[in-house]
Amino acid sequence: MAYYAVGDIQGCYDPLARLLEQVNFDTSKDTLLCVGDMVNRGDKSLKTIRLLKSLENQCVTVLGNHDIHLLSMLYGVRSPRPTDTLHKILAAPDAHEIGDWLRTRPLLVVNPERKFVLCHAGIYPWWTLEQAQTHARDVEKVFRDPNKCVKLLKRLYSNQPTRWNPDLSKVQRRRFTVNTLTRMRFCSPKGHLNFTESGYVGKSRKNRVAWFEFDNPSLDSYRVIFGHWSALGLVNTRHHLALDTGCVWGRSLTMAKLPKNPDKNIKLYEQPANL
Repeated sequence: MAYYAVGDIQGCYDPLARLLEQVNFDTSKDTLLCVGDMVNRGDKSLKTIRLLKSLENQCVTVLGNHDIHLLSMLYGVRSPRPTDTLHKILAAPDAHEIGDWLRTRPLLVVNPERKFVLCHAGIYPWWTLEQAQTHARDVEKVFRDPNKCVKLLKRLYSNQPTRWNPDLSKVQRRRFTVNTLTRMRFCSPKGHLNFTESGYVGKSRKNRVAWFEFDNPSLDSYRVIFGHWSALGLVNTRHHLALDTGCVWGRSLTMAKLPKNPDKNIKLYEQPANL
């Protein structure tokens, strides 16, 4: 049984299908880990999400910001944006089933045996892994109830608060949790999230530090697998595996075979966006 992690697909069905063929993915025993942003901007979002949904328990995916955006449109909370490519999903006869499947996907997955953490954007450096799990589960529980899910989606879209505080209101805590796990890139040394910049220059600035450059002892024995940051590109270290290699922008889709022993090397596979 093999574990494969794949970067932001964003509706790029063909490179995904080629990768699954390249690694001889066995739907009876292998597991595909998706870092989120399964849909949008690419031209085959419906085909992509149907494929991932059809893998059932052999596909473990966390929600990305584009996936939550799709949920909001499926439940009438948001209208399509000019850059969206989700019209086929919205008009599909199985749109309701897709919505039900999406809102039951987690925000965070922790595998203590293989020592990996799966999320879309990252782990807030001032949370322990246990705290991140607690906050993620709280939002996941709300999403699993369709009525509560809609109520939260209606109050979700804001950049505030930018910093965690245990005294935040329930809605603020949940908003911060979703923003952290699905949108975070940079933080300030005082713990504020920076949503205005997405580039990456390879070194820290005073109030613009990549979240993974902060020390978090609770993650010392884990590898965090994430996406969301195409400007960052591939990062493959003992503690971090960033897999958004910009397929939807014409570059490539990257897949990683995770070793049973986390100290061993990861095997990488790539498929170009266009053949």
